[in-house]
Amino acid sequence: MSWVKSISSVTQGEVIAIDGKTLRHSSDNSQEKSAIQMVSAWAIVNRLVLGQVKVDSQSNEITAIPELPKVLSLRGCIVTIDAIGCQKEIVKSIAQQEADYVITLKKNQGSLYKRVEALFSEALRSKYQGFTHSFLRHSQESHGREETRYCVMLSDIHNQIDPEGKWQNLQSTGRLDLMRTVNGKTKIETRYFISSLPNNAKLLADSVRQHWGIENSLHWVLDVAFREDDSRIRKDNAPQNFAVLRHIASSLLQQDKSVKTGIKNKRLKAGWDNEYLAKVLFK
Repeated sequence: MSWVKSISSVTQGEVIAIDGKTLRHSSDNSQEKSAIQMVSAWAIVNRLVLGQVKVDSQSNEITAIPELPKVLSLRGCIVTIDAIGCQKEIVKSIAQQEADYVITLKKNQGSLYKRVEALFSEALRSKYQGFTHSFLRHSQESHGREETRYCVMLSDIHNQIDPEGKWQNLQSTGRLDLMRTVNGKTKIETRYFISSLPNNAKLLADSVRQHWGIENSLHWVLDVAFREDDSRIRKDNAPQNFAVLRHIASSLLQQDKSVKTGIKNKRLKAGWDNEYLAKVLFK
């Protein structure tokens, strides 16, 4: 953690995506040991792993996620988590760090989900009269694929969806309708979110979109450039230790801007060029 702080500073308002990844070949059937999971906090702007924790073998991501905010400095940032992180204790741990949150809401939170869904239905029927709201519509077309995102955000809603105040700092809720058309086939998907952000549909939509940066810029890199899923390391604490080392190596290589090439080629260059290796390690 000291090393991370020494090479970076978290940008005010930066999105910090928290998500888990399974190391698929770290299982050991002979020892009845299942594959380990690592939950990481990824700074989108700085492209840096701020921290990671191993999911306990007898537990799941839900108990691991609250441990990360406790050791990170997140003040002024926006923490984004998928639906598995929609838990009161996780929200509380983020709020205690004076950070905002955007968390996906799915039917695993039955009563809260139904209240949010009903609230948006009511708002739609009344054409949002009497509701503090904001809208954002964004369309783009690329490589034969059309995508339209329509985001609505409602605030001043805690009395309707959380009258007992169980969700700390809950200020707003959002609905994102995503319509994709690929090869003439259209698919529509609706997602709901709870958030501590003020009413700003663009900020909400941007935060949700940036969250997937942890998949594209970290998990994908670990699989393709570091071949993490192919690793057969499985004894004792070695899978966890090497996962942390890969995170450190990925962070160092992503910080280096002196070579305009991918992470895989940067790794190769660091292997045969000691001068470049020293630049990456000690910049």
